[in-house]
Amino acid sequence: MIHPSRRGFLAAASTLPAWFSDRCRAEPDPKEPKSPNDTPGIALIGCGGMGRGDAKSAARFGKIVALCDVDEDQLVKTASMWPDAATVRDFRKIMERKDVDVVICATVDHWHTLVSLAAMRAGKDVYCEKPLTLTIDEGKRLVAAQAKTKRILQTGSQQRSDKNFRLACELVRNGRLGKIKEVDVWLPAGRREGPFKSAEVPKNLDWDMWQGQTPAVDYVPQRTHVTFRYWWDYSGGTITDWGAHHNDIVLWALGHAGPVKVSGKPLVEMIPNGFTASSEYEIEYTYADGVVHRCQSTKANAWNGAVVDAKGQQHGVKFTGADGWIFVTRGKIQASDPELLKKELPASATRLYASNDHMGNFFECVKSRKPPVADAEVGHRAATVCHLGAIAVRLSRELKWDPKKDEFVDDADANKWLAREQRKPWTYDAI
Repeated sequence: MIHPSRRGFLAAASTLPAWFSDRCRAEPDPKEPKSPNDTPGIALIGCGGMGRGDAKSAARFGKIVALCDVDEDQLVKTASMWPDAATVRDFRKIMERKDVDVVICATVDHWHTLVSLAAMRAGKDVYCEKPLTLTIDEGKRLVAAQAKTKRILQTGSQQRSDKNFRLACELVRNGRLGKIKEVDVWLPAGRREGPFKSAEVPKNLDWDMWQGQTPAVDYVPQRTHVTFRYWWDYSGGTITDWGAHHNDIVLWALGHAGPVKVSGKPLVEMIPNGFTASSEYEIEYTYADGVVHRCQSTKANAWNGAVVDAKGQQHGVKFTGADGWIFVTRGKIQASDPELLKKELPASATRLYASNDHMGNFFECVKSRKPPVADAEVGHRAATVCHLGAIAVRLSRELKWDPKKDEFVDDADANKWLAREQRKPWTYDAI
């Protein structure tokens, strides 16, 4: 694997080139409502830190009219920010409200699909946090539901609204690096802790509903809130958390629906009775055109706040082609030769969807009814490539994948992982 030196990175261009900055400035900004009649009613479901951040961003374009969470403490904290909003504990009550036009789903990952399905079926547009799904089967259902209901669904993979990532993807799409040979993705490592002890369920928390479709287990404080993502039951660790960002950028740049082959393995054993999602791992995807996409964990910019790992590596995406490489991460784009970035693309070049405000793009599409930059199909594909990696890591063997059929090729054992049994009553019938 090629690791660019720190000195090499310092020598490379690290800011947006003038020609692309000028183009971005010429792109119209999302318009905020001019009158109350132009203001959609917004409901927030999932009132944690990410949910409050999403709601604050959304409030530029609409009015927060309802809040929902199974944790009373989170609900009370969020209600202090929007005291006029109604508060409920059951998300299905939100779907009955006529004053709700838009639903923001910022729940834990395993609730994303049921909440989004319920919202679209109730005639509401949805901004859903990433990863969009818990399983690949869920993604197929969401894509079908969006097509049937014609609702707007934006996935919170906001790097599609980041100028650096769009520039990198346009340059790759237009052959600036020549034929792409390989892509390297570094994701922050997860947490490896435990064992944990069961505890009494807090009075403020509806633990049964929080678990939803997942297996019923004793309450453990580390299963909820921020650390829920380090359990296979509720998420996929950083493979699906950060992977839904960086691996999505790979798909956007290459223009692929998904790989045709994937292999993976964990690099450390998890602690018994502790977090279950692999904290350190290696995954390799192969696409139909032969491009190899490696995805591995790094201790850079992980939950512990490290900026780089011992090798000087940040998390991010590196595209390597016959004519050089481009590395992109949040706040930075660099290349093996600064001219790869500085040279303007011709007027005839392929341009990707232009969005410079992810939440703003969503509300623009709520008005116009055009697809947003990260619609249901994008969210499904981004989550799928992450789920494939997680499945490969858990099975520790090579798998063949059909991205058109969304199934493993001649592999009944692997196809069992496409969906999970839903614990009653929190099944699709519940919505």
